[in-house]
Amino acid sequence: MTTSVTDPAHPEGGWDALAADGSVVRIRPIRADDETALKAMNERLSDRSVYLRFFALDRRGADAHSHHLADGSPDHQALVAETAGHVVGVASYELLRPGEAEMAFLLDDAVHGRGIGTLLLEQLAAVAREDGILRLCADTLAENAAMLRVFADSGFEQTHRFDSGVVELTLDTSYSPRTLDRMAERERQAEDRSLRPLFSPTAVAVIGAGRTPGGIGHEVLRAIAAGGYCGELYAVNPRADRIGAVAAYPSILAVPGPVDLAVIAVPAPQVPDVLAECGHKGVAGAVVLTSGFSELGADGHQAQQEILSVARRHSIRLIGPNCLGIVNTAPDVALNATFADVTPVPGSLAIAAQSGAVGIAVLDHASRIGLGISEFVSLGNKVDVSGNDLLLHWWNDARTDVIALYLESFGNPVKFGRLARLVGRTKPVLVVKGGRSTGGQRAGASHTAAAATPDTAVDALFAQSGVLRMDTVEELVETARVLAGRPLPKGNRLAVIGNAGGAGVLAADAAGRLGLEIPELSSASQQELTGAVGAGNPVDLGAAASPENLRHALQVILDSGEADAVLVCYAATRAGSVSETYAAIAAAAENTDIPVLVTCLGAPDAGPRIPLANGAHLPVFPFPESAVRALAHAVRYATWRSRPQGVVPQLDRVDAEGARTVVRRFLERQPSGGWLDPEQAEQLLKCAGIPVVHSIRAGDRKQTLDAAALIGYPVVVKTAAEGIVHKTDVGGVRLGLTDESAVERAYDEIVAATGDRHVAVQAMAPAWTEMVVGMVRDALFGPVVMAGSGGVLTDLMADRRWRGLPLTDLDAVEMVRSLRCAPLLAGYRGAEPADEAAVLDVLHRVAWLSETLPELAELDINPLTAAPSGAVAVDAKLHVTPAAPARDWYARHLR
Repeated sequence: MTTSVTDPAHPEGGWDALAADGSVVRIRPIRADDETALKAMNERLSDRSVYLRFFALDRRGADAHSHHLADGSPDHQALVAETAGHVVGVASYELLRPGEAEMAFLLDDAVHGRGIGTLLLEQLAAVAREDGILRLCADTLAENAAMLRVFADSGFEQTHRFDSGVVELTLDTSYSPRTLDRMAERERQAEDRSLRPLFSPTAVAVIGAGRTPGGIGHEVLRAIAAGGYCGELYAVNPRADRIGAVAAYPSILAVPGPVDLAVIAVPAPQVPDVLAECGHKGVAGAVVLTSGFSELGADGHQAQQEILSVARRHSIRLIGPNCLGIVNTAPDVALNATFADVTPVPGSLAIAAQSGAVGIAVLDHASRIGLGISEFVSLGNKVDVSGNDLLLHWWNDARTDVIALYLESFGNPVKFGRLARLVGRTKPVLVVKGGRSTGGQRAGASHTAAAATPDTAVDALFAQSGVLRMDTVEELVETARVLAGRPLPKGNRLAVIGNAGGAGVLAADAAGRLGLEIPELSSASQQELTGAVGAGNPVDLGAAASPENLRHALQVILDSGEADAVLVCYAATRAGSVSETYAAIAAAAENTDIPVLVTCLGAPDAGPRIPLANGAHLPVFPFPESAVRALAHAVRYATWRSRPQGVVPQLDRVDAEGARTVVRRFLERQPSGGWLDPEQAEQLLKCAGIPVVHSIRAGDRKQTLDAAALIGYPVVVKTAAEGIVHKTDVGGVRLGLTDESAVERAYDEIVAATGDRHVAVQAMAPAWTEMVVGMVRDALFGPVVMAGSGGVLTDLMADRRWRGLPLTDLDAVEMVRSLRCAPLLAGYRGAEPADEAAVLDVLHRVAWLSETLPELAELDINPLTAAPSGAVAVDAKLHVTPAAPARDWYARHLR
């Protein structure tokens, strides 16, 4: 079996996933010693189950089939499903013909209805796809409604034919958008059930709760009790009967009654045994506060994998280790299982932080400004529960309006991007991502690869997924204030009013920098605001403006339809009343669907928010710039959310087999990989349907002259020396050569500069807008596509945009139209516009190549000449390497 997925909890092979009920199921390749377990499962099957699977009541045939599956023959593949160490299901396929196989499934009667059959189908399709199987077939009795429903609900594209009581089904193993959507919804439901014991436990035990204040276990126990937790609370301490007012027991096994959540604060060496006891007790969730694991290096990493293995074996979902704890402010839960010296107030912001210190900072800042929290998770080393799990959990959570994440690393960024895109359609996702280092650039790489910093792929992922990236924790919290429980702006027009002219000017300046429009108000609005035309925007009502003046002005703008958001800049004076001004603002903003933000200057004790009668609040900021910055993020999110999702275009004129042949032949000659020569690069681009300026390779002066004569003057001569990527930098390019003497002179100069006699001769391309289009394959994020200003301006201008795969039509349009060189493409100062559609087509064909050829490590088309008649690649560099096994980023695997 060629599947490359291995779960860290099972280094011997296999992986863990969630059943529909939230329990952990292990899926792994079949082994020879599984035959006994499969035959035991056959004995447990009802006669009905045997009949539906084998079309007859043939238990001897069932056992023979189990022997066949376990024999290790290469003409079939099989997966088994295990729960609690017992085999409860098997899925297999037998090769029928190239690209097509017959599949079959058998489940223990005891696990019907738990979604394990669907899990096996998903995983079997993934294994088949990796083995080159395009279609899986199955003959199913029409009366086998349960299995037919599994196929129908899977989301895989399929066809059916009914014949003599049998449904003949053919299923496409590839992922379609519908397949991925169905898988995500199933995973969301499973995650929700799996995490429920963590966030909504009916009973909590703090294991390692000491009697002395100041200890982590003691302080967490005290926080849970003081927070008014609604369930049963126990302490586990072998040397105490009570910890404060909470009963203590010598072990989790001695606790009377069931326990959903264990909060573990014992020394690291004791954690595996404590987790095992929790498993025997039936505990479904654990928060491991203890440090001393992977953060210490290799030894700690091994210990961490041990606790993960224990947790998976007992179907325990685990947060941590090395974490701060969790919070759920729901009135019917009221759980504060942290040792942070902060008491969050209830609200609609869900927070997950990989760093405990950052988590404390977020909670503290949110509490000080009155921003309420729905749930908080300190992820710590995130050995199990990760940001992806929490996105699924918070996706349909009615109490959560905004999701905020602080992440230092990604386990599965491709899946994160898809989930964030789905979640973002209903609620914003805000992220502070640590590690904006610009190190790691490769001086000898292509323009594309050299420009790809470690942060490039992250920015591309976030841009496509609608994720709002924040630079600081403060920015994250301030943006969440604008988004939590408030209407989204319908456009980018901002009106600024108040009694502080200077603050209004600062707000307008910040708006201009951040892409917000400060529109001129209509004459009618100006007249009503100040009694005279010329009030402008910002509107300065004067320092003596009364609360009623402010209320009236705000009402006028809200009713005018001339602004998509309003910022009220108020400077407190001795002549005014902050409370009366707040009340006046609230009266005007009570029933509007336009966002209203407030800055209050000169009143340090003023409230950080203005309550409205409907229970909502208006955020109050200390400075106008921070308010405008938060609003700009909200506008960006609203714009992304309102746009269509886009589609990946279907391309014609592509030759996948031809492209694979070019790469295969190159790697046969150079097994370690390398740069394609100009002819190979041209051939590969043509397989993708990308127009290329024809190039002829020459090895001496005569061949160069012959090539120039064949192409026709004027021509370009370039070095074709191996290993030279940036030809211009070494004097390896001569342009506009109009006759033989110029070609001879150019050839001699290039050979002298490079020390290599091999050159390429091309026709001189028309002088239109030069662009660069490229791709670099990131080890974690996969292919990242780039578009930017090309030619000699590539590095000087640093005018680039990046996107990952899949690249939709809207992604490509945003890339090109957001470039600083975009006006040149559109026809700057009366020039004829370039063929934008042709440029976009090249981007999609580069994306196609990236997806079709896992061996393609770098691609650089520079320049791509964009003219009114189309776009053509003038120079291209492509680097190929032996491909590693492709990871299935979308499969339902736990970390």
